[in-house]
Amino acid sequence: MGNVFGGKSRPSRVTEQDKAVLQLKQQRDKLKQYQKRITLHQEKEHLLAKQLLKDGRKEKALLLLKKKRYQDQLLDKTENQISNIERMVQDIEFMQIELKVIEGLQAGNDCLKSMHQEIDDMLAGALTQEDEDAVLAELEAITGGEDVALPDVPTEPITEAERTQPERRRAKNTEREMLSA
Repeated sequence: MGNVFGGKSRPSRVTEQDKAVLQLKQQRDKLKQYQKRITLHQEKEHLLAKQLLKDGRKEKALLLLKKKRYQDQLLDKTENQISNIERMVQDIEFMQIELKVIEGLQAGNDCLKSMHQEIDDMLAGALTQEDEDAVLAELEAITGGEDVALPDVPTEPITEAERTQPERRRAKNTEREMLSA
C-alpha cells in the first residue's frame, strides 16, 4: 500500500554499531540510576543507624551498618561495570572512525589505480596527434635541435672473466668507443 505520506521508503541510516552503542549507553544510564538509588538509601539508613544508637538499639544499628558495607561493595561493582561499558562504547566509536579512514584509503587507492591505468594507456600509444607533436617539441627543446650521439651496442658476447671483473670490462668498453669514434 505504500507509506502513509506516499513517499519512497528510505533505508535506515542507523547501523548495527549505532544500535549497540545506544543499548550500551542505556545500560550505563540504568546503572547510574541504580547507583543513585543505593546512595540515597544508604544515606537514609546511616541517619537511621545514628537514631538507633541514640535510642540504645545497638544491634539494629550494627545490622544497618553491615548492610551499608554490602551496598558499598555493590556500588564498587556497579562502578566497574559502568567503566567497562564506557570503554566498550569508546572502542566501538573508534572502530567506526577507523572504518571510515579505511574506506577513504580504499577510495584513494582506487583513484590512484585508475590514474595509473590512464597513464599506462597514454604511454602505450594512446596519445593524440596533438600530444605527439607536444612530446616531439619538448624533445627538440631538450636536445637543442642537435642529434644526440649514442654509443654503439657491443656485438661480442661477454666472457666469464668480464662478468667477474667489472673494471676490465669498463676499460675494454672505453677502448672500443675510442676506436669507433
